[in-house]
Amino acid sequence: MAGDERGREYGPGRAERGDRAERARAQAEAVHPHGHPRPRVRLDLPRVKRRTWLPEYDPEAFGRGSERIARFLGTGRFIVWMTVVIVLWVVWNSSAPHHLRFDQYPFIFLTLMLSLQASYAAPLILLAQNRQDDRDRVNLEQDRKQNERSIADTEYLTREIASLRMGLGEVATRDWIRSEFEDLVRELDERRVFPRESEEGDR
Repeated sequence: MAGDERGREYGPGRAERGDRAERARAQAEAVHPHGHPRPRVRLDLPRVKRRTWLPEYDPEAFGRGSERIARFLGTGRFIVWMTVVIVLWVVWNSSAPHHLRFDQYPFIFLTLMLSLQASYAAPLILLAQNRQDDRDRVNLEQDRKQNERSIADTEYLTREIASLRMGLGEVATRDWIRSEFEDLVRELDERRVFPRESEEGDR
């Protein structure tokens, strides 16, 4: 009777555990929708680089080039050269013979070139500014750490100087030693004088 009761008591629990194990095994053996086993992800291997149709480039080299272009765009030389090119363009297409003019008034091709130049210059300038912001952020972080170290060193030196001053307060100074010697000399002189007076009185 006791065995039957134990079997009834523990039987459903074992059955539930068996069902859970079967469901876990079924989930582990789940297949891909196309019928192939699902590939396992290897965590001990580096991730395979994805293939892309875009051309590969060095971001650092591209950033340095954009900074050089942005610096040139922000100089007076670029403004002078652009002004000279625009003036020559307008003068040539206004006064040259008709069969030699390549951009008639209202200079649509010139407008297109300037728009193209502006559309490329703006992202390059923004990229250069972002790189400069990153450098400024790194410099600020280094300055902050340097300031923290300087403050810590200053506090340490302040504590050391305070402890030295407290220690020097207990050390005998030259004036104190001189005053002590003067007191001793005075006391010795008094001792020399009083014995002579006592000897003369005895006589």
